[in-house]
Amino acid sequence: RLAVPGAAMLRRSLWLCLCLCSCPARGLRIHEYLYFQVLSPGDIRYIFTATLAKDFGGMFNTRYDQIHLVPADPPEACGELNNGVFIQDQIALVERGGCSFLSKTRVIQEHGGRAVIIADNAYDNDSFYIEMIQDSTRRTADIPALFLLGRDGYMIRRSLEQHGLPWAIISIPVNVTSIPTYEMMQPPWTFW
Repeated sequence: RLAVPGAAMLRRSLWLCLCLCSCPARGLRIHEYLYFQVLSPGDIRYIFTATLAKDFGGMFNTRYDQIHLVPADPPEACGELNNGVFIQDQIALVERGGCSFLSKTRVIQEHGGRAVIIADNAYDNDSFYIEMIQDSTRRTADIPALFLLGRDGYMIRRSLEQHGLPWAIISIPVNVTSIPTYEMMQPPWTFW
């Protein structure tokens, strides 16, 4: 193992490169991780890691260079949304809890969302990814559904609240293998 600063990032970049070379193309998905970058607000202009749902939802077959990441209201998105009009043709940021991951994804899909990012409701979770699986209802969803660490979701929502903004501007998915490691802006609170 390397024992120099940035060694973990270098190992991860090398691993991602190997995955890109050896994994069959399935949309823009890299193994089990998908990356997005917050472009605005600037205080959280980082590249975030998310995981796709295991057995429901669609794939990212299009790259969105600038799309709104809209926090759902109510945050758990288990029913009708108060800000559903702002979700249409955008990506929703939803909080875990209250109903199944699939139910949340379907609510966002019914409001015309292009994808949903479901953040863990454990705000101190900065390293444990939960595998989002189908519930027992036999329903389906067509839009991509991603799981985001609780700390990341919390920091995004907190920044939007501090700036009085209704949404963030993001780029998704991001190919991290094309970014030099010294330029990769990672959240300082998350260990890669």
